[in-house]
Amino acid sequence: MSDVGAGRALVTGASGMLAHDLVPTLRRAGWVVTALGRPDLDVTDPAECLAAAEGHDLVVNTAAYTAVDAAETDEAAAFAVNAVGAANVARACSRAGARLVHISTDYVFDGTAAEPYAVDHPVAPRSAYGRTKAAGEWAVRALCPTSWVVRTAWLYGAGGPNFVSSMLRLADERETVSVVDDQVGQPTWTVDLADLIVRLVEADAPYGIHHGTSGGQTTWCGFARAVFQQNGLDPGRIRPTTTEAYPRPAPRPAWSVLAHDSLRAAGVAPIGDWRRSVTALMEQ
Repeated sequence: MSDVGAGRALVTGASGMLAHDLVPTLRRAGWVVTALGRPDLDVTDPAECLAAAEGHDLVVNTAAYTAVDAAETDEAAAFAVNAVGAANVARACSRAGARLVHISTDYVFDGTAAEPYAVDHPVAPRSAYGRTKAAGEWAVRALCPTSWVVRTAWLYGAGGPNFVSSMLRLADERETVSVVDDQVGQPTWTVDLADLIVRLVEADAPYGIHHGTSGGQTTWCGFARAVFQQNGLDPGRIRPTTTEAYPRPAPRPAWSVLAHDSLRAAGVAPIGDWRRSVTALMEQ
């Protein structure tokens, strides 16, 4: 149990994949945690947010509208949660005197870079989801000075449907699986991100934007092959394909590699290489 920073913590979006690992990680670190899912807390309601934040020292806002493709035809619904909801939580934290960790995404960038995105790289979202998350970042930073925005990407974990479980299901259903090989990113395990969030808070890192993704980089095809290999399956069953061959309503970033310089500058070790975490997950 940690003696640093332990107090009362509120986790919003508690039924989501990240919260599944974050809540127990916070508790192991000595925090008394209130975990509120969507039925318990509607972040689009300012009064509910004010009441929920009261009496807490820390709030981690994992509540989000994450249906990336659906947001293209219902941006208002995504905006209500990702932007207005984030503003409501941030305002409530300021009123309660609580510090805030707000989870954001690589989709705030245009995905056309050739080197890891720095935290201060200009945002240029290409999708409705990305626009609403970028608006949420702005709201959090404007309304709650004692806040950290943590951008993450390519999340997977036991707490919800994800790429790893999808690949293992497809392995049982098909002889070969086609996976895009022209999108590059950093597969990030929710266990690792939860640990990073706690370490960021306990280190009293500078407020502002930080990137919470694994080290290294790969494509979705490379990620799938690693999952197969770790499960004793033939990685050759994964066949590379292109984004163009699988058109989706929302554009996917071709480049989702985020830099971790701000963490190192704060004395917080970034998450290790993505391959190590895939191995650790499979060993569990």
